[in-house]
Amino acid sequence: MQKQTTLARRVSFAVAICAVGLALSPAALAQVTSAVGYVPPDDTPSVKVGVTIFADYTYTDSPKSTNADSSTYNPNQFNLGRSYVNVTGQFNHLLAFRITTDLTRETGTGSSLNGSYTVRMKYGFAQLNLDDSLPKGSWVRFGLQQTPYIDYEEGIYRYRFQSPTFVDRDGYLPSSDLGLSGHVSLPGNYGDVHLGAYNGEGYNHPEVNDEKSVQIRASLRPVPGIPALKGWRLTVYYDADHAAENQNRKRLIGETTFESPFLNAGFSYLQPKDQASPGAAEVTGQEYSVWATPRTSFGLEALVRYDQLKKNKDLDSKTDRFITGIAYWFDFTHGHNAAVMLDFDQETYPGASPAKVTVTKYALHTLFNW
Repeated sequence: MQKQTTLARRVSFAVAICAVGLALSPAALAQVTSAVGYVPPDDTPSVKVGVTIFADYTYTDSPKSTNADSSTYNPNQFNLGRSYVNVTGQFNHLLAFRITTDLTRETGTGSSLNGSYTVRMKYGFAQLNLDDSLPKGSWVRFGLQQTPYIDYEEGIYRYRFQSPTFVDRDGYLPSSDLGLSGHVSLPGNYGDVHLGAYNGEGYNHPEVNDEKSVQIRASLRPVPGIPALKGWRLTVYYDADHAAENQNRKRLIGETTFESPFLNAGFSYLQPKDQASPGAAEVTGQEYSVWATPRTSFGLEALVRYDQLKKNKDLDSKTDRFITGIAYWFDFTHGHNAAVMLDFDQETYPGASPAKVTVTKYALHTLFNW
């Protein structure tokens, strides 16, 4: 009973915040006479279609693989890491939607499609815009949607086409999930808050119990009025979840990032808490990522990133990851992006004690976003 009460309170809190946004929507407010010079919002129904493609060629320098005849070789292959089809639109300036399909490799044992590319849903949500009653960029979403942290961070760290951010790459957070969430922009460009209640299993897994994940991210721009420092943000994220009853699955992230015309950089600290089974001892991790992307005015940009991952902060065992590369971003307008990148990705992690395993890869990555 106590567990159900606690869960209900967490979910009710998230739902209540979203309900406040609904209550503040213009549909619930009395009509106000337009001021002289008022420009009405665009209520023209519209639908837009776009695509996103991540394609690469990757060469594994170590470890080598072994053929059936016991000879060794360096694995190398052309890959299609991601292929999205985005359909976005609006019924009017208040009601919008998004549907996104994602191409992925089928790996199910015994499936007749094993090894084939199959299509799955990544996003599918309805959105109520609250710009008429709250600062621009405020909304409520319902359905399969972005979770509060990963999509936000990738708006600053734009190298997902090389590899996801460490919390996503290492399986700590899903980038999309089914749920209800609300987003409020703070006045004066001081930041934003995103709060939601989700299934907690991610877009690629079904719900398996009655547990729900309540997630919140709050980001602050300390000095938005100073041009040299307006790109600095401080962020706190927390995910209160349970894999099962009496089995914690919690995530706490602290982050600072900086954006400017010639440099984006960030530092993220993650403290995950997990229990292997209901009632088992809680294990606390301690992990961080630091990265920088210095750039030129003519499209050339570098990436330097280091991740350190400790599944258990009380043990010496850790994984080190180093990524570096150079990219060229093509100059397009209207939100279109294309880039090509040569990069080096090395990961050293514990193997059979005391040995360590080092995986070293070189790759040519491409991004096409239209």
